[in-house]
Amino acid sequence: MPTSRASRELWILFLVALVVLGAGLGLRDPWPADEPRFALVAKQMVESGDWLFPHRGIELYSDKPPLFMWLQALLYSVLGNLRVAFLLPSLLAAFGTLWCVYDLGRRLWTPRVGLYAAYALLFAFQFTYQFKKAQIDPVVIFWITLANYGLLRHVLARAGGPDWRMWTLGWAAAGLGTITKGVGVIALLMLIPAGIASLRGWPGVRVHAGRAKFWLGPLAFVAAACVWLVPVLVAALGQDSPEYRAYLDDILLRQTAKRYGASWDHGHPPWYFLSVMATAWLPTVLALPWAFKPWLRRLRRRDARYLLPLAWWGLVLLFFSIPSGKRDMYILPALPMLCLALAPLLAGILRRPWPRRLALACTALLAVAFTTLALLMWFGHPGFEEKLAAERGITDGARGLAATLLPIGVWGIACLLWLGRRRPVAALLATLAGLWVAVGLFVQPLLNDSSSARGLMREVGARIGPDAELGLVAWREQNLLMADRPATTFGFKVPFDEQMRRGLAWQAQAGAAPRWLLAQEVALDECVDRTRALHLGVGNRRSWWLLPAQARIAGCVSTRHAAPAGPDDEEE
Repeated sequence: MPTSRASRELWILFLVALVVLGAGLGLRDPWPADEPRFALVAKQMVESGDWLFPHRGIELYSDKPPLFMWLQALLYSVLGNLRVAFLLPSLLAAFGTLWCVYDLGRRLWTPRVGLYAAYALLFAFQFTYQFKKAQIDPVVIFWITLANYGLLRHVLARAGGPDWRMWTLGWAAAGLGTITKGVGVIALLMLIPAGIASLRGWPGVRVHAGRAKFWLGPLAFVAAACVWLVPVLVAALGQDSPEYRAYLDDILLRQTAKRYGASWDHGHPPWYFLSVMATAWLPTVLALPWAFKPWLRRLRRRDARYLLPLAWWGLVLLFFSIPSGKRDMYILPALPMLCLALAPLLAGILRRPWPRRLALACTALLAVAFTTLALLMWFGHPGFEEKLAAERGITDGARGLAATLLPIGVWGIACLLWLGRRRPVAALLATLAGLWVAVGLFVQPLLNDSSSARGLMREVGARIGPDAELGLVAWREQNLLMADRPATTFGFKVPFDEQMRRGLAWQAQAGAAPRWLLAQEVALDECVDRTRALHLGVGNRRSWWLLPAQARIAGCVSTRHAAPAGPDDEEE
């Protein structure tokens, strides 16, 4: 058990993080867009034994390297429970990221500064939101932050540098981040301000580039990247198959350099991430107006403890602002270093009147907003229920959702009355903690059946009976993942009309067991008799039909042109 005050405060930090981020673990299934895709790939790895080449159904999945899916698959193998295993990598990554920020703050300043940095990171909205999801970004952010941790421990004398073990760790973490998601390499941008400061003689910062041990870092980066790269190259090039050559071309070129240099989706202007930081990094970002002048004073004193994280934040912002394709989570890796540079100033900032008033106003706004929204859902016009039914397939969830949102508002009001005047920042953090706990324990389980496709696939299983075979046409990953039996697929990126043609041919070859097709409405053609099909309603904003063999019109030849398979709903 912890014996010092600093140790107790660190234990409390991680207990709060566990409650905030872990609430709801095991109570929901993977949700689109990305979660079912990665969970399906991990599940298929375990079931097939092929961990080197990820598959989505019968097709190779080349959009992302497999390291994140390896973690999910490993945890699934150990625990045997996918509902828990698919979220654990994000939770563990959160703990690792928070510890890196805390320990840097402790070493560079004091343990209290480390706590300020970690709490500022934990309660920033985008951090909490993303790390409660099972996407690749949380694990990538951990590797990037660990790389920054190792590099800063080496180049800053106040952090104990030079430390060649930390130097090697930093490069290795950057390599693992790169094979998790290509942008993991941005951690090495930290060497630019470190090198410039070292050359210009800033006190307490040295890269030590002239020593032979310097090359331990690049070698560690290459070795870490080769953990995946060498086996996949050997295996793919050793097979005389165009499918595997296409896999290499897509994952090594199109999804990395080509995607950065010629982004093909999610176009935004160069200043897009400024608006993201101003909103998604609340409430932490509210302290920035009182931090700029102190930062400038410390930079004039040539304090590299501020220069390196702030310069790296700027370089990451520039890096992601150059391509036209942008998504809000791209800038999230910069948040831990911002919190580190902000933390030494927070104690003084939070004693000022206006930051305290802003914290009080945010608490009041959250409390009033959730209370009002819940009451409007309960007593208002049924338009909200109609929207839920149309988009999510939820026919009776509006009042249930209102019943889960009202306690959040009431909790916020209680925090406001109890702590608001004396400790407004504590009131705000307590309100946010209550919000995230309620989302994990009540809101997400309420929406799980419709959001994960579990409800749809449960109904499919009940309709066709336990002995029937199931085929999927124009399917999404959550349909295959949530199916209660092994399902036959006809490709994922294959055009919908071709999937339907293959599905009908498969259905016509039925043996003793009946064969059914689950298909999106957009895939139905003139060869399907809808009067003999079952309309299952809406799931994940799509309309679904269940087709028995009798729904196929004998002798019919479809005249439809090839329909695209539709977007991947990729959030990465």
